[in-house]
Amino acid sequence: MTKFENVTVVKKANIYDGGKVTSRTVEFADGTRKTLGIMMPGEYTFNTAEAEIMEMMSGELDIRLPNEDWKTLNTPESFNVPANSSFDLKIRTVTDYCCSYIK
Repeated sequence: MTKFENVTVVKKANIYDGGKVTSRTVEFADGTRKTLGIMMPGEYTFNTAEAEIMEMMSGELDIRLPNEDWKTLNTPESFNVPANSSFDLKIRTVTDYCCSYIK
């Protein structure tokens, strides 16, 4: 899917790590939500409450999911993150992403 229609975009940005990671929340009529964002090169750890599917639109990164070794991903790739967990990222190039939250 290259675009979303009939959605609400939350005006306030989600800003992490001093602005090196930013996103906007997109809300759908069925109650689901996604975030669209950019990650600048650097190392980050994220915590999840809900399960997530992270889809890379552009960029290159290394990821370490819970109980797994580091893995390099290049666009286009996606990965699943379990609920109530954390994961580590080493962003190699500016990375454009779409995160889908799974209930």
